[in-house]
Amino acid sequence: MKKNIVVLISGNGSNLQSIIDTIKRGKINGEIRAVISNKASAYGLTRAEQVNIPHFVFSRKDYDSNQSMDNAIAQKIDEFNTDLIVLAGYMKILTPEFTQHFQGKILNIHPSLLPKYAGLHTHQRAMEAGDTEHGMSIHFVNEEVDGGPVVLQAKVPIYPDDELDEVIERVREQEHRCYPLVIEWFCSNRLYCIDGKAYLDGKILSKQGYAID
Repeated sequence: MKKNIVVLISGNGSNLQSIIDTIKRGKINGEIRAVISNKASAYGLTRAEQVNIPHFVFSRKDYDSNQSMDNAIAQKIDEFNTDLIVLAGYMKILTPEFTQHFQGKILNIHPSLLPKYAGLHTHQRAMEAGDTEHGMSIHFVNEEVDGGPVVLQAKVPIYPDDELDEVIERVREQEHRCYPLVIEWFCSNRLYCIDGKAYLDGKILSKQGYAID
């Protein structure tokens, strides 16, 4: 049985595209049932439209609170009998009620080697700190921002003469390579989350998750 996937985006949707392409190649035992954005201008909505994936916009201005907005999004997600929610550049903090409702079913990708540089501007912060390596983390989502159990991390070097765009692109290449892989782990029932711990093939993952250098 293929898993039902809903992807949440806010922008360009390059990770969404990598997931769409991997599914098309038959490498993920799942189907994207819907794409949801909190930004009507998100190009990821066009990507969804191009391959006939239902897509929806939920704008904060249309709701009296974050909670009521998240309730509406949750109701839409539930309509698709969703097995997995994939956050792919979704730039809005989820309410605790939302994350609890879908506990163990939400994956996020973050452009740093968590727990370093939770939040925004991660590449710039890593460079300003003089770090020689950076990377990305894929993790289950809980109530703590960028604080859920890590599934996989991939490292990239930072060279002394790097420009910001070079580091961003290096990390993005790893995102496009690794996110579809982790989604397939979930869709093939190899990956799951119990009591705040991530498991792969029945074994608990370390705090850094499954590392790819």
